[in-house]
Amino acid sequence: MTAGPNSDRTAGQSTVDEALELAPLIDGHNDWAWECRENRGYSVEGLDGALDTDTDIDRLRAGRVGGQFWSVYVADTLPGADAVQGTLEQIDWVYRLAARYPETFQIATSAAGVEAARASGRIASLLGAEGAHSLNDSPAVLRMLARLGVRYLTLTHVHNASWADSGTDEPVHGGLSDRGVEYIRELNRLGMLIDLSHVSPATAHAALDVTTAPVIFSHSSCAAVTAHPRNVPDDVLRRLATNDGVLMVTFVPQFVSAEHAAWFDGDRSGPEPRVTLDQVADHVEHARIVAGVRHIGLGGDFDGTDEFPDQLEGVDGYPALLEELARRGWSAAELAALAGANVLRVLRATDAAFAGNDPTLTALPV
Repeated sequence: MTAGPNSDRTAGQSTVDEALELAPLIDGHNDWAWECRENRGYSVEGLDGALDTDTDIDRLRAGRVGGQFWSVYVADTLPGADAVQGTLEQIDWVYRLAARYPETFQIATSAAGVEAARASGRIASLLGAEGAHSLNDSPAVLRMLARLGVRYLTLTHVHNASWADSGTDEPVHGGLSDRGVEYIRELNRLGMLIDLSHVSPATAHAALDVTTAPVIFSHSSCAAVTAHPRNVPDDVLRRLATNDGVLMVTFVPQFVSAEHAAWFDGDRSGPEPRVTLDQVADHVEHARIVAGVRHIGLGGDFDGTDEFPDQLEGVDGYPALLEELARRGWSAAELAALAGANVLRVLRATDAAFAGNDPTLTALPV
């Protein structure tokens, strides 16, 4: 008997089902809070119906999302104190989201918290602050963000921070300044993950030279596949094996496709180049080859940009990507590592420091 036309897809679905029994799907970066700041006045009402956003409750369920790092982001052009306030407002939105939909979301600050949310059928809601501008160069603010449950800090955004170089700005610090080195040590002490998305390669290397804990890239892809300054070069990717960190591959079209990047950065007079799920899968496979299957994850950046690849237009798209990788020969255990087991491992490695940090013991003054 010959296999039917849908047999490959059915086999892929079965492998994905097995993988998501082994580990929850945890995405590294979603800007729904920012979207609701910009267009909904920070309201958490009406988020359980069809929305004009990349994210809603029904699509999160369809996408089989088990954990989400919600980005608590504000633009790095805001003055320092305003950036701190905006970041706190974003944190407040996530807490209000979980309170408004307690059957769907549960705040989590640890691997055990993620697993508890999963056991109760809820989506673990973690926090990640995007850009050191949100600190206004205050270690006291950093320590209070940790007390509020923020589990990672992205060192820069589009522009350089006061102590770290961005990948999309002219370098001024040679990677990290001396104060930046001290911030890396403070993040380690606090148990907050160092997120190297957005930083320059020099900054990534400098942070990896200093850190004693695994790092993440919450939403970046591979420079060897698409030569974009937001992507990660192979010499940095290779260091994740020693550091035990994780690259969470993103879906942003200009980071996935060189053709789309050229169109996006040009006059956009021609038709927008199509970007495919297959191209995202190519980035995932390259990261696996260079860094190893233990050091990869997913960070879609939904609601952080306007367009996404075919079949990945919203948070319901993750199963299609996992099915494509299953068709390429990935086992359930390998898909589970990618989906969430790897980033859970990184959380576990830093959970004790995060739970036990004492803000009075810092060596970095206010």
